[in-house]
Amino acid sequence: MSQHTLWLLRFTYKKLKEKLTVSDSKKLFHEQFPYVIPGLYKKVVDEMLVELNLLNHQNEFVKDDLFCVGLTETFKELTIGYKPEDHLVLLFESLCKSTNFEPSKIKEISKKTLEEYKEKSLKEINVLLKEKNNPNLYCSRILNLGIYLIIASATDFNDLKDSEKNKAISDIIKTLNLSVNKAEKDIGIYKSSIKKMEQAKELLIEARIQNKKKEKK
Repeated sequence: MSQHTLWLLRFTYKKLKEKLTVSDSKKLFHEQFPYVIPGLYKKVVDEMLVELNLLNHQNEFVKDDLFCVGLTETFKELTIGYKPEDHLVLLFESLCKSTNFEPSKIKEISKKTLEEYKEKSLKEINVLLKEKNNPNLYCSRILNLGIYLIIASATDFNDLKDSEKNKAISDIIKTLNLSVNKAEKDIGIYKSSIKKMEQAKELLIEARIQNKKKEKK
């Protein structure tokens, strides 16, 4: 048996016996994903890994359908443009496995949940969320973003003004007995992160164009 296999077995045993520290999760992640992560995405991956590790330590935390949507969909959004693209499957799996989550199960739940809310109006989504609501939801950033992304998928959401969109989100968050202030903060930071990523990508493209022009001179 190789040293690598033995190491993984020790970690698996440790996972069964106790909670992994952030340091443990990072070591395990890099063992499972032995590739260089492009600078633009390093912070995204690191923050997600730390967040998942900490959530796994919360006794009140439940891996529900809204959390699964939040995790899969924010990962997709925040890794748009990642190269090589074929590394993304392993990247997501490594993030999950190194923090005691099952990637295949999370993807399965997320896909099923998104199908349930597909092609529905805000009113229909609100009703469905209330029907399926778990009164003991642990309010995490990923959960809030899952709710936001489901709301934003409503057929009539984009027809609203920004102020109306914010009100619709706040109203639904209230009906789920979650903190509106925390949700607004989480959503605001997420939108800002997406915008910053887009700007950074544009700057990289512009820099490459300028470098090519210099090389031709």
